Amino acid sequence: MLSASRLIRITPNLMCGPDILEVQEKLTKLGYKPGTPNGVYTEATRQAVRRFQDFRGLKMDGLVGPDTWKELNKDQRAFHPLKKPKSSVSSSSPKIHVHVDTRILTLTSNGTITTYPVAVGKLSTPSPVGEWTIVYKSVDPGGPFGARWMRLSVPWGSYGIHGTNNPSSIGKAVSHGCIRLYNENVIELYDRVWVGTPVSITGTVRKIRNLRKGFHGEDVREVQQMLSDLGYYPYAIDGYYGNKTRLAVIRFQKANGLTPDGIAGKKTYKALQIAHDLATDDTDP
Repeated sequence: MLSASRLIRITPNLMCGPDILEVQEKLTKLGYKPGTPNGVYTEATRQAVRRFQDFRGLKMDGLVGPDTWKELNKDQRAFHPLKKPKSSVSSSSPKIHVHVDTRILTLTSNGTITTYPVAVGKLSTPSPVGEWTIVYKSVDPGGPFGARWMRLSVPWGSYGIHGTNNPSSIGKAVSHGCIRLYNENVIELYDRVWVGTPVSITGTVRKIRNLRKGFHGEDVREVQQMLSDLGYYPYAIDGYYGNKTRLAVIRFQKANGLTPDGIAGKKTYKALQIAHDLATDDTDP
């Protein structure tokens, strides 16, 4: 996986949220002393992340992305034990289904079905299709997380179901992979599910192509847009991987220590995502 919900890092207005609190709690239990677990990504937390990355053989950049999340979540059950015994799971127990194409969340509980409109991940940071469970819940996380937060068991990032401070985004594919609801809806949902509730996310699975000269598509358009935002591609965003796009990719690859082959594969795409998030100061989940 390339995406990991939002990229956690030091920003001028310090990032905060339940995902950062989770990082701090896990680092604390592992003995890395990130400072007081308060959900704010401080310099002390960044340095603890760097020490953890060094010990696990990761790049010491202080950025909490997919590789760092995978390492932090290797023993996820120890941090988020299920609170409901397996014997309690029955046909009447709550189950959540999210369809990323229709952008609808369906809750089935006690024979009743309730649907809610949601925002889902955008093309570059898709929502994680698969079978998950809720592993953590919190009230009033605030900011872009809105009124409630329900963390999912996805191992490569901090994905969850949450509220929003941007209600106009509901019904769109705009998130870093999280599932957003209107605050009044997420409060209702929160009260009807528990830690251990299964969550099925279905829909179109995003396939990462090795983009090269001659390719067409929305993924090409997306790469062009990121290159344009970063100043490498001052041309029309047309979805065609021509020579101008290839040369722009080569310039980006050279500037970021990648093999300058002009092919936008997984490593280049991952570097583009990180560079774009940093350049645009995008901190929404």
